[in-house]
Amino acid sequence: MIYTKNPAQIQLMRDAGKLLHEVLERLKEMIVPGVTTLDIDAEAEKLIRKNGAIPSFKGYNGFPSTICASVDDQVVHGFPNKKPLKEGQLLSVDCGLILNGWQSDSAFSAPVGKASEEVMKLIRVTEECFWLAASAAREGNRLGDIGWAVQKHAEENGYGVIRDLCGHGIGVEMHEDPSVPNYGKPGRGIRLREGMTIAIEPMIAMGHWGVYIEDDEWTVVTNDHSVCSHYEHTIAVTKGDPEILTLPGFQFTEAKR
Repeated sequence: MIYTKNPAQIQLMRDAGKLLHEVLERLKEMIVPGVTTLDIDAEAEKLIRKNGAIPSFKGYNGFPSTICASVDDQVVHGFPNKKPLKEGQLLSVDCGLILNGWQSDSAFSAPVGKASEEVMKLIRVTEECFWLAASAAREGNRLGDIGWAVQKHAEENGYGVIRDLCGHGIGVEMHEDPSVPNYGKPGRGIRLREGMTIAIEPMIAMGHWGVYIEDDEWTVVTNDHSVCSHYEHTIAVTKGDPEILTLPGFQFTEAKR
């Protein structure tokens, strides 16, 4: 069942999104050669709890950490560890929190130090996929319009769109209906309505879209071990421009469409 939110509930999600944005901005500053993802994870948990919120990933179906830390060919759900990050790697950080009972979810990918032009282009195109998809998240459009926006731009750049994972509705629960695929056909699927809140999260591989799950039963890796980038925000569908709840103060017309 899809739950639409009223203005008071969206304000609570806006508050959660603002805090998550502040946490992720701090984590971005930490991504340098030599730091460990366990260090980044500890900082994330400290900041979340210090501000009266709860890490929504930690303990979720047994997941052990506050962030998902996925390196290079790891798509999502990587466990933070003690291995120092190396110059040129790509790190994807996914994080969620609960504030006053409401969820927020966001992710980004960043280079560790100086990365290759190929890695930087992948990061840039993945973010462009998100903004094109977000632009389609308007009342009256359909879910297929969101997925098609991601798929078209990624494939035009020669990349694979991960199909075994997708975005999702979000609210009191981290994962609510509907599922939000990163591929699809325009004009197909559920019609978007004002008050829907969804997480759009393109996962784009430099190679093929096929993936497998490692022995830890969480970490998703590309079959061909090509590097993968991930970008996500929590969004509210409105009667006008969609609101990016995890990017406070952003005016959607500023986005590059």
